[in-house]
Amino acid sequence: MAPDSKSSNDLLIHNSLRSISYKRGSLQLLDQRKLPLETVNAIRNMVVRGVPAIAIAAAFSLAVEVANFKDFNGTSEEAASFIELKLEYLVSSRPTAVNLSDAAKRLIEITSNVASTSTMPESVFQAYIEAAEIMLDDDVASNKAIGSYGSRFLRDQQKIVPRFSVLTHCSTGSLATAGYGTALGVIRALHAEGVLERAYCTETRPFNQGSRLTAFELVHDKIPATLIADSAAAALMKESRVSAVIVGADRVAANGDTANKIGTYSLALCAMHHHIPFYVAAPLTSIDLYLSSGEEIVIEERSAKELLHSQGGLGEQVAASGILVWNPAFDVTPAYLITGIITEKGVITKNNDAFNIKDFVEKAAGKSTA
Repeated sequence: MAPDSKSSNDLLIHNSLRSISYKRGSLQLLDQRKLPLETVNAIRNMVVRGVPAIAIAAAFSLAVEVANFKDFNGTSEEAASFIELKLEYLVSSRPTAVNLSDAAKRLIEITSNVASTSTMPESVFQAYIEAAEIMLDDDVASNKAIGSYGSRFLRDQQKIVPRFSVLTHCSTGSLATAGYGTALGVIRALHAEGVLERAYCTETRPFNQGSRLTAFELVHDKIPATLIADSAAAALMKESRVSAVIVGADRVAANGDTANKIGTYSLALCAMHHHIPFYVAAPLTSIDLYLSSGEEIVIEERSAKELLHSQGGLGEQVAASGILVWNPAFDVTPAYLITGIITEKGVITKNNDAFNIKDFVEKAAGKSTA
């Protein structure tokens, strides 16, 4: 998809830096590989970044496809099977992203239920489209709740701190979600309430999501911010310039172990050494209660080209030919390094040095705990 430059700018200006612009039957995705120097519309090749944004972009890409069907020659059951196969393929693009898998399961269940009661394939497709559109609104509302809960919790926990300086990692803002952001949403909330001293963002090598995307959002929103090299985080903390570290999450295990962009684990270790609280900000859909610990999380490896070439693999070669490369996309931060998990239903804290995430999730869903 290649809309003109005007529609590309609409994604940035009129939609407040949203990476996804959707109207029923059409979808525009901001090619985040080109930011911050170009704004061009374009999952596997990282055109869209951020787990919530990936889930929504995947759902909408299929919504556009079925909305534009001229003639589907099949039963309602075949329509539901078509959607299921498409969603399973999209999930395979990002196995670490539990949000994508969770969204696919919910959409498959909805369309299967409609197929069981209707003989019209159009009814199945219509139900899918409407469910996908609800996901967009829900994600924005969820992010704003995360920001509100996170800001309030930080102010309550650190009452002697009049203004906060927060360090974040990777991309967790409007460009990584449907809007507002998770970890960056907390920073936005602190700024809106007048208690943010400064946001620090890491460059987040090798794909530089921090320097290209997070820094871009912070500058756009006129939030006081400073970019640092990934390797400068410990020195920044030693100088007492960080009040808290807040990161996002690709997947959170039942015990609180958290998979996130590579480098997160290092930040957590540095934060503990310097007695700085370390928070994960993520919607409840990022929690996978079927995983007992982070050791069960499958870590994807990215292309060696991202390290061998500049611009995260998009530029010229900068490394010696013949060198071997290990390039994991994520690492797992153990729960003992995490102070709290900020969600849209509140902040999950520890009891006797351990998280009881299952109990929190069940209470948030209105279920009684066995």
